[in-house]
Amino acid sequence: MTDRAEQRIAGLPDRIRLPLEFDAGALAADLDRFDEGDWVRHPVHQNYEGGWSALPLRAPAGESHPIRLVYADPVATEFVDTPLLERAPHLRAAVDRFRAPLKNVRLMRLTPGSRIKEHCDPDIDAEQGWTRLHIPILTGDHVEFLVNRRPVAMTPGSCWYLRLADPHAVSNRGRDDRIHLVVDAEMNDWLAAQLGL
Repeated sequence: MTDRAEQRIAGLPDRIRLPLEFDAGALAADLDRFDEGDWVRHPVHQNYEGGWSALPLRAPAGESHPIRLVYADPVATEFVDTPLLERAPHLRAAVDRFRAPLKNVRLMRLTPGSRIKEHCDPDIDAEQGWTRLHIPILTGDHVEFLVNRRPVAMTPGSCWYLRLADPHAVSNRGRDDRIHLVVDAEMNDWLAAQLGL
């Protein structure tokens, strides 16, 4: 990454819409390729009420434990696509568009009437060298995603960097699941350019 980009990371806002668009309808069609048993309940139960789960599409190499497939050990350095990603050609094509080193990639689902309580993920920050990118697949006006207690209006198929080291919370007040494709990516020149650095 260039020195100029590194200097500008410290001034990044808490949300940036990247200049990437995805076909949310095609991504949603791939959801039918998964079974309920493919989803892993989020292990930090105190951070949410209701149903919050994830489905691993890219995970630490050699890992087999369901929770560590979705939430990697912080010291993991080698990540590989899971067999679940091979079932889903549209999700596969979406993941392939990212030209940065990828760590975990997963679908994250928040069921109707559920909420993620306000919390911080201290290491998820471009200043720390890696980002979490959200691509909404199923969402709507009934979903409220707050970062620093301000809403982020994410439409299906858009792509967002969110500084989740800051306080954030999500509520699904609708009748349908909210599902995002969530990509953990290391900072590099390509990603810096996408972030406008």
